[in-house]
Parts: sequence; C-alpha cells; structure tokens
Amino acid sequence: MPVNYATPAADLLFPVAGVRLGVAEAGIRKKDRHDLTLIALDRGCTVAGVFTQNRFCAAPVQLCRSHLAGGDEIRALVINTGIANAGTGEAGRQAAQATCAAVGALLGIGAGQVLPFSTGVILEPLPVDCIVAGLPAAQADLRADNWYAAAHAIMTTDTVAKAASRIVAVNGRKVTISGMSKGAGMIRPNMATMLGFVATDAGIDQPLLDRLVSEAADASFNCITVDGDTSTNDSFVLIASGRSGAAFSSEGDAGWAEVRDAIIAVSVELAQAIVRDGEGATKFITIAVEGGKSVVECRQVGYAVAHSPLVKTAFFASDPNLGRILAAVGYAGIDDLDVDDVRVWLDDVLVAENGGRAPTYVEEDGARVMAQAEITVRVDLGRGSARANVYTCDFSYDYVKINADYRS
Repeated sequence: MPVNYATPAADLLFPVAGVRLGVAEAGIRKKDRHDLTLIALDRGCTVAGVFTQNRFCAAPVQLCRSHLAGGDEIRALVINTGIANAGTGEAGRQAAQATCAAVGALLGIGAGQVLPFSTGVILEPLPVDCIVAGLPAAQADLRADNWYAAAHAIMTTDTVAKAASRIVAVNGRKVTISGMSKGAGMIRPNMATMLGFVATDAGIDQPLLDRLVSEAADASFNCITVDGDTSTNDSFVLIASGRSGAAFSSEGDAGWAEVRDAIIAVSVELAQAIVRDGEGATKFITIAVEGGKSVVECRQVGYAVAHSPLVKTAFFASDPNLGRILAAVGYAGIDDLDVDDVRVWLDDVLVAENGGRAPTYVEEDGARVMAQAEITVRVDLGRGSARANVYTCDFSYDYVKINADYRS
C-alpha cells in the first residue's frame, strides 16, 4: 500500500478545456484491463516535454523528440502500458511510427502531430495491431473529465493511480491545472519520471513553456528516487490549451507567478506520489540538504543518501543505524568537504555534528523518528547557502518480490 497517498476522487480531477482523454482495453500484454490512452488536443495548444537521458532510450522517446522539434502543432498523445518498446531497434521505431500514423488517420491529423508514449517490459516487440484495433474505442471514450480513468490506464506495477488538480484565480479568470503520472520502480530519473502529463487551460507561449517544463521537472520529478535506476522511457509533458483566456508570454506577465507555482505544485504532488507508491515502500523519506555551495552538490549528497541500500533497509527496519547516513554523505563526491562542519538531523533530533555523534543524541530519540511512516533527514553541509530536496522510500522484502515476479 502507498505511504499516506490515495488517488483523488474523480470529481476532484478537474477538466481542462481543450484537452480530452479516452481509454480502451487493447490487450497489449494482459487481458481485461485498460492499457491504451488517447489524448486529443484542440487547435492552438502548446506542448513541451523533457525525456530520459538513458542512452538506450525507447523508440517512442526518440519519436517524441523528433516530432516536438519538427515544429508541427501537436494535436494528440497516445500512451500504451504493458510493453515499453525499448531495446527494440529499427522495428521498434517503425512500430512507434505506425502508432502515430494510425492515430493521425483516426483524428484527421498528421502523424508528426502525434506524440507516442510506452511503458512496461523492455526488449519486447510492441503489438501495433492491438493498439490500432483499440484506438477507435479510445476515441469514442474521449472526454474532458476523464483524468481518473486515464490515470488508471497508464499504470504498470503501480498499486494506485496518481493524479492531481489545482484551480487558481488569475487576473479575474479561473485557470485549471490537472495532471497524472505513473511509476513505482526503475525510478531515478535523469529528467522526469517514467511518465508524467500535466495540462492547463492557460495560454503559454512556446518559449515560456519550454523553460517551465524543465523548471517543473527539476523541482519535482528530478528530485525522486526509488531504486536508483533511470528508465529508458522517462517522459514529462506540459500542455497549455489557452482556453481560459489567461495568456502568458513572459515571466513578467501579471499572474504568471501564480500559474507557474500551481503547475510546479501539481508536478511535485505527482512526483511524490510515485515515491509514496514505490515498489514495496513502507516509508516516505525527504532528504533535505542545505548549506551547500550549489544546488548540484546538495542533490549529489541527497542522492547518495537516498540511493544507499544500507540506508534504505535501515529505514525499513526502523533501525537508527545512522552511521550509514554519514558514510553516504562522505562518499557523495565532494572532495573538499569538511566533515567537522556537517550537521545531520532526523526530523528535529540532532544526530551528528563536529565530525561525530551529537552529545545530546540518544538512540531512543532516533528509534522514535525511524518508526514513523514519514521521515525527514536534514543535512547541513556548512559551506554555502544552496539547498535541495530529494524524495525517496525504504527498501522492503516486497521490492525484491515485485521485481522478481514482474514479467510473470
């Protein structure tokens, strides 16, 4: 079960004018489940995305990059679960192209106006015939208020669907933001998460949206890890339909800060939901690093702690074996780190300072914090003013079970 997270009710996921979603059972890998999602966009939408930096990036990732760079107006997204279409070579690229062509023919748009996304098992061929056969049902299901169903249809090993919405008042107009994500394992993104989609009815000019998608990813999906593995299919996409009448072309525009903050808040909620639903997770952990010379080195330390199997298993056992945290800080790669300046807390409990155990620390206090379902590890590097958060979970027996049985 996820740590303190439940899918929002369908009526709490607000329609975004100009964006319609439909789902279908295509039988891509398993029967009797929604595994195909079609998103249709009205004319005038702007779309931006960031993608995995894994060199074995999946065929749909390659095609998404190409279509976004091509300059054609993006009018549709198609998402399948079950098969990742990664590690599939030229046949995989042709399958992704055939999927886009089928969507284009169905909606009366060009294949280059379609962005394809796949998630699931790597190194397996994509059953294009199943997708093509399922598309008419997905088209017939297209509705603006279908975020709840779509969030369920993009799941793989997720135990719950992940979605979020916000409404903000801007310049006398109501602006809606809704989004969904999926992911539970193979999560250590080098840009975003396995799959994430956020849409708003604000109008956002392309250059501004391009900057925002990177900023939102850096504040959310680039701050999470479950197991330290970067997927081949990571994709995070922002869509702006402009249907609310609120329009933005520069960061100085009135109301932009409110819209930007709401989009980032939705992205953070979706990213944290992935960690809360990490495979086998029983605890949600924030690694808050401050006092660094740069955000980069703060994240470097945060990820060293968050990736450590020894740290993560200690959290699962509620064992205050906190020397493991100090060791991870020490091997994070900051060659000139003065350990005498480093301080470490578990929530409000000071654990270490001046190069060793804090005189006030007692193990009972550490055990009390480690037993909680949500824990914050705060690390002050004592060498600057930069800070960054990384979000992670523990490692339990179930993580091994889930991944050992994944293809069965």
